[in-house]
Amino acid sequence: MTPFAIAGVQMHVHALESNVEGMLQRLDVLMIRFPWTQMVLFSELAPFGPLDQYALPPENDTLEQFQAAAVKHGVWLIPGSMFITDPLDGRTYNTSFVINPQGEIIRRYAKMFPFRPYEAGVAAGTDFCVFDVPEVGRFGLSICYDMWFPETTRQITSQGVEVLLHPVLTGTTDRDAELAIARATAVQFQCYVIDVNGLGAGGIGKSCVVDPTSMVLHQSGGQEDMFPIEVDLDMVRRQRETGMKGLGQVLKSFRDRSTDFSVYDRASGTDAYLKTLGPLETPHKGTTAGLDTKPPELRVPYPEFSKGSGIGSNYAQKSPPSFAAEPLPNPTAGTATPVPDATTTEEAVDLAALPNPPVKPGVFTGSEE
Repeated sequence: MTPFAIAGVQMHVHALESNVEGMLQRLDVLMIRFPWTQMVLFSELAPFGPLDQYALPPENDTLEQFQAAAVKHGVWLIPGSMFITDPLDGRTYNTSFVINPQGEIIRRYAKMFPFRPYEAGVAAGTDFCVFDVPEVGRFGLSICYDMWFPETTRQITSQGVEVLLHPVLTGTTDRDAELAIARATAVQFQCYVIDVNGLGAGGIGKSCVVDPTSMVLHQSGGQEDMFPIEVDLDMVRRQRETGMKGLGQVLKSFRDRSTDFSVYDRASGTDAYLKTLGPLETPHKGTTAGLDTKPPELRVPYPEFSKGSGIGSNYAQKSPPSFAAEPLPNPTAGTATPVPDATTTEEAVDLAALPNPPVKPGVFTGSEE
């Protein structure tokens, strides 16, 4: 067993004032109550809330406070995320930081899929976040909407990530859908998912921890919560080798796949239909988008690459295999047969020659009667 204790902190987040002091206070309380905690994860944009007007430069006093807190408590600390403005390109990124127990920032991760069109002013990151906790295991980080795109988790679990840390800010009606995605992600990629949402301006809560079998180990409600959960990395490794509950070996099946996916080649034309869906924009009052458009078969021609037998790319070009001739049907099937107690020679029948000897109703086959 390789145990490791990770605590999520679901807390109330203000939009118009700093939440940093409150985060540090809750961290102090957490470590007093649960001193065995080894890693702490806060929700997305917990330090300053969801408004990008509070964006900071890459090096700032807030980060230094979090670094000092990690050293004070001797924990790995992921303080949610913050809006960070890159001095080189001038764009603002939703950025998480991974701080080790020595107070060092070992990873910076910019959210790959901002919640567009609603976060139109936030730039998208392009680098994945993978890091090792020495003598424990490999961890990965994604932020909120990233999980809706399984390619993000596919990339990092293919590099060995065993625990997915997932800070979230969801205060909308799709939170239940996110919880379903969290469970599906855990079992699809055979990893733990630590999903932490905020409250108030930081979300509607319902944080959760899911194990590699999709079992929910913890589910928060709509109030503040601190939930340390001890995960077992050996369980991940065992299931990736032997399958989920001894069944699906998902990662190895993907590794040994027989096909590549042309949709990921932007020049393949496979995604022609997606290009007919219109711009990525916020719906407006009275919109008729999607109501007066043509069905897929009238938007794009039937793709040649999807035609064929559906069995294999070369199957239609091969001669069909030869099969042995099928036996003739049973000539007595469905026909009336003589009664078994015939008394005349003409009525007598060699019952043993019949494929299905008749029996009297109510008499067990094989009895002397």
